[in-house]
Amino acid sequence: MARAVLALGSNLGDREGFLAFAVSSLSALPNTRVLKQSALRETEPVDVPEDFTELKFLNGAVLIETQLSPEVLLEAALAIEAEAGRVRTVRNGPRPLDVDLILYEGERRATERLILPHPRAHLRDFVLDPLHDLGFTAMDVMENRFP
Repeated sequence: MARAVLALGSNLGDREGFLAFAVSSLSALPNTRVLKQSALRETEPVDVPEDFTELKFLNGAVLIETQLSPEVLLEAALAIEAEAGRVRTVRNGPRPLDVDLILYEGERRATERLILPHPRAHLRDFVLDPLHDLGFTAMDVMENRFP
């Protein structure tokens, strides 16, 4: 079993409900369990199109343990987003649910589909603040280190 960290976000509809759906969906994945969940935080949007700057996000993070590979976990995260109604029409546009794979224990990747650790996570407070709840620092994220 390996540990992984996923960041969660929502800026449409029942934001808290969508984040709860993400956590329950992740815990229902085969050979996967949620070890710890951060508190939720309302945050200002970052890098969104001007038309959507008033849609605040609710963000959180989870630490999981899984036997799924990083690629399979990524596909599962994308499927959870789609089940919540996410449609990718506008880059960084509004979304009912965003599930990002930030870290995967012992793994580094730089493929077209997956970069581990997440390349911008250590620069974004809306990711780092929930990760602090899970015991991670920005340096941990940069170095793909699990405390």
